[in-house]
Amino acid sequence: MASPPATTSSSSITRRFDALREQSRRALVCYVTAGHPDVDRSLETLHALEEGGADIIELGVPFSDPIADGPVIQASSQQALERGMTYDGVLAIIEKAKLHVPVVLFSYLNPILAAGPDALMRAAEAGASGILVTDIPVGADPAREKWLGNSPLAFIRLVAPTTPRDRMAEIARHGSGFVYLISRLGVTGVQETTATSLPESIRRLRSATTLPICVGFGISTPEHARSVGKLADGVVVGSALVRAAEIGPEDVLKLTRSLREALDG
Repeated sequence: MASPPATTSSSSITRRFDALREQSRRALVCYVTAGHPDVDRSLETLHALEEGGADIIELGVPFSDPIADGPVIQASSQQALERGMTYDGVLAIIEKAKLHVPVVLFSYLNPILAAGPDALMRAAEAGASGILVTDIPVGADPAREKWLGNSPLAFIRLVAPTTPRDRMAEIARHGSGFVYLISRLGVTGVQETTATSLPESIRRLRSATTLPICVGFGISTPEHARSVGKLADGVVVGSALVRAAEIGPEDVLKLTRSLREALDG
């Protein structure tokens, strides 16, 4: 597997983290599902996230079997699929949104493969800066990993809290942009508290890589964001924002602002 080359699109993520580091700020990474609740409101949601202070937006590619996701994101993905959302439709949303913050495609492997060998290049041309594939662990498919790693997109890798330090280092070495640390075992979804083991997981990952560390899974409130932001370089919020998007862009804007204020505070 080759390490990803420096490219115009993927380096926008690095520039964002560099700017945040200079300001002693933490990244707010916001996940929503493309095409949810519908295309028009999906665009409004993206603009609300940017206006509210998101540093990076993870845009979920709807998939029929999102096994790593909890009920909120599963339902949003199913709703988007029922309304006809496709991989090309996701790229059209990115292109139309014309966002000024980096966009990371958040997907399972099948939709990317089904989109064809030029899927990653087309994503970069549409305006995406990175890609995160949930179901391709390091070493599972070297040919596909090389394809992902050598594309114009930053290849964001996932690390589980149970991952040994040596394995953490290997995962990070074959990724770029930042490392997504899963805060707890299980699927995505709103949680009342963060895992007590999280500080130790961050410490081990910090010793294994120089890439920025963003923590996700279960972070849903400003209090969570403030607490985790004291330890990590960024926080990822998904299910709470997807739930807000179901109501409307005003709720997305309000929640995003509250998360931004908590991180900056």
